[in-house]
Amino acid sequence: MTTLDVLRAHPFVAELPEASLSRLAAYARPVVWHPGQRLFQPGRPAERFWLVRSGEVVLDVTVPGRGAVVIESIGPGGVLGWSWLFPPYRWQFGAVAVQRSTAVEFTAAAVRRLIETDDALGKELTTRFMAIVVDRLQAARGRLLDVYGYPTALPPTG
Repeated sequence: MTTLDVLRAHPFVAELPEASLSRLAAYARPVVWHPGQRLFQPGRPAERFWLVRSGEVVLDVTVPGRGAVVIESIGPGGVLGWSWLFPPYRWQFGAVAVQRSTAVEFTAAAVRRLIETDDALGKELTTRFMAIVVDRLQAARGRLLDVYGYPTALPPTG
């Protein structure tokens, strides 16, 4: 199976025009992660992103006094990484493989150049990634509320 075949089958990009998939495939390569492998950490340069094919990767954030808190689990058909698309191109969360996982890895700088020169592809990918950003931030908010709990109401005064 070629990288282009994998892209045709991945839900995140499957419906893109064939020419767009071919251009993206030029900046992609298959990768394998093993359980416990840390893929990135918050604050570090975001130079890649991935379309997950198999396995499981969790996003985490370090919470003072609690350590790493899992924000979301990403499995087959998922997308890992959006920080590469927006300056300052630094990871907002961390990620670690919890199972043996396979993915297609993209070189972020090359894809940024591609979407800058192809308005239709740029708009489509940006729209798709923005949906992921919203989902991830909502998941982070929900998880942090779970960790810290909801504030209790103040007793009435007077």
